[in-house]
Amino acid sequence: MTSTRVPARLASRDPRPIPAPREREYRPSRRVDVDRTVAAQRHGRNDPTYAATGSLRTGGVIWRVSRTPSGVATLALRATAAGTVRAAAWGTGAEWALDQLPSLCGALDDPSDFDASRHPSVAEWHRRHPDLRIGRTDLVFDALASAIMEQKVTGLQAFSAWRSIVTWYGERAPGPTPHPMFAPPDIEGWRHVPSWAWHRAGLEPPQSRTIVEAARRGGSIERAARAAADGEARDRVFISLRGVGVWTSAETRIRAFGDPDAVSIGDYHLAHQVGYALTGHRTDDDGMLELLEPFAGHRQRVIRLIYAGSALEPRRGPRLHPEDHRAR
Repeated sequence: MTSTRVPARLASRDPRPIPAPREREYRPSRRVDVDRTVAAQRHGRNDPTYAATGSLRTGGVIWRVSRTPSGVATLALRATAAGTVRAAAWGTGAEWALDQLPSLCGALDDPSDFDASRHPSVAEWHRRHPDLRIGRTDLVFDALASAIMEQKVTGLQAFSAWRSIVTWYGERAPGPTPHPMFAPPDIEGWRHVPSWAWHRAGLEPPQSRTIVEAARRGGSIERAARAAADGEARDRVFISLRGVGVWTSAETRIRAFGDPDAVSIGDYHLAHQVGYALTGHRTDDDGMLELLEPFAGHRQRVIRLIYAGSALEPRRGPRLHPEDHRAR
């Protein structure tokens, strides 16, 4: 009979000695809001892969744990008054994480051909947030797994499931993290999470089956997505997986590749928010795509500006109550 014990690496203290970190400085060529850019990769308030001890602007530190192609890495970011980002990294993936740091902070995001003047509100938000950038992790399967978890459920449910599975089956983060943090499982680890654990974590069976199925093809999916020429080609790669649709593909493209044009069609709230921000009225997915069409190539950038500008529809009525299938 399969054991239902959670892996025993959740001690409050990590007895391993802390080695000296690798360090590097990144000087962005353009002004960038690193707090906002990196926080876009966070999976809820209690994400075991992310922590922030205040804002970088006020002397805080951002902590991010990832499973890189070279191994697990913990990355700690600080900022100077001049805008330089100072990074320290621990673990076998430290060098990879430091090399990837500019991309995480939006260095590959180029808004130079973005014409915000096509809508007066967008122009104003762009004027107020010229440092908005879309970062990327370059970690395809982690982005895909987290997006699958968020399909057709509340954020609360998805973030809770992510926290549980990563903590139970991930790897303890190296370095002096502010509290115990964890890297996600590797692809084989995702594949072998037992069915009882998905259930205990509160994830719906369709999502857990899709993650396991994706992990069976994980290596080939990663290679094909990286080799794809554009967003449409990446969509074809991801949607070839049973259980993955346009919403999940777009979310994966945004997180892993920093796609400035990806739009998460089918999102419970997004079309309403875009419609309200740009017209003062709700709309549906077709209406949202029509409103965003003048910004083709930068539609995700407009969405980020809407949220940065707090141009959101006021909440009405009760929040959606998450359904808990574990009680059945």
